[in-house]
Amino acid sequence: MNFTRLRGLVRKESLQIIRDPSSIGIAFFLPVLLLLLFGYGVSLDARHVPLAVVVEQNSPQAMALVSGFKQSDYFLPVSMRSIQEAEQAMMQRQVDGIIWLRHNFAQELMTGSEAPVGVIVNGVDANKARLIEGYVTGVWYNWLERMTGEQGQQLKMPVTVEHRIWFNAEVNSRNYLVPGLIAIIMTLIGAMLTSMVMAREWERGTMEALMVTPVTIREITSSKIIPYFILGMGGMLLSVLMAVFLFHVPLHGSMWALLCSSSLFMFTAITMGLLISVAAKSQFVAGQIAIVITFLPAFILSGFVFDIRTMPVVIQWLTHLVAARYFVDILQTLFLAGNIWPLFLVNSAWLALMALFFLMIIKKKSHKLLE
Repeated sequence: MNFTRLRGLVRKESLQIIRDPSSIGIAFFLPVLLLLLFGYGVSLDARHVPLAVVVEQNSPQAMALVSGFKQSDYFLPVSMRSIQEAEQAMMQRQVDGIIWLRHNFAQELMTGSEAPVGVIVNGVDANKARLIEGYVTGVWYNWLERMTGEQGQQLKMPVTVEHRIWFNAEVNSRNYLVPGLIAIIMTLIGAMLTSMVMAREWERGTMEALMVTPVTIREITSSKIIPYFILGMGGMLLSVLMAVFLFHVPLHGSMWALLCSSSLFMFTAITMGLLISVAAKSQFVAGQIAIVITFLPAFILSGFVFDIRTMPVVIQWLTHLVAARYFVDILQTLFLAGNIWPLFLVNSAWLALMALFFLMIIKKKSHKLLE
């Protein structure tokens, strides 16, 4: 490899990136847009849930229970006169749940009998329904503790649950989503951009001109990797800065570990994109293949949003072919838990193997021939 020729090819590719506004947009403006959309617009938490509250007969006990729902950040209680009105509101998707205190609630409570509380939850969204059910149980348990405390008694439960939440004590889905989104952004930058670089040379007729020069195919390939690697790492640093300082996602791990793993994943994503670009001589075809093979699997099968352990076994095995799966695992661990070296090293080893595999195929498929 002649480094003088390589430097000239890298300069040529860098100038091409500067002249192409779309490359700069994908590398810097798209990460900002995606982080703002996911950071502020997407949440897996159920907060401010509209809840119909039906109290057939007012009493201090009933009002104390209702006040627990009003003081909760998870609910927006709406008082309704009858259960029929509440059910109609749920049918029209105006509320997501109903709390029903019947007319004999206070009487049954004072006599020591069972005082049932009717809870109806809209189960269309199963995940949200489970969250609402858990929040309602929490409000009810707090009310029980408060009522027994006012009577000078101690709430007797067969099992006492003490909650200890590891790694994400705020239970904020943003802390979980934003690190995973960085992997999706780097996949877009690395795979999408490089998937079209070789195809662009063929479409513009400049590849034929390169073929008659003394440059080797290894120099051509390296000149495509280096500029986009630097561009991708710039987008990664911008994303990390936004995650830490704008969205206040804690970064417990080492910055050096983050840079090393990001460099490894960016190199893997670039080799995936370059392999697509070598195989397809049309930018449109290369872009479509990159979306189907890299972006969609990274979004769906990486564990970024959907838990891999809840997927069917066949799909779980399929996720091992997705490079973003390993990087999402590294990112979420570095941000929320810290430097867990066994996990970090295993996932990094898989990324290195995948990058080496793609490089070997690129070397086999790349020839300094017109056909």
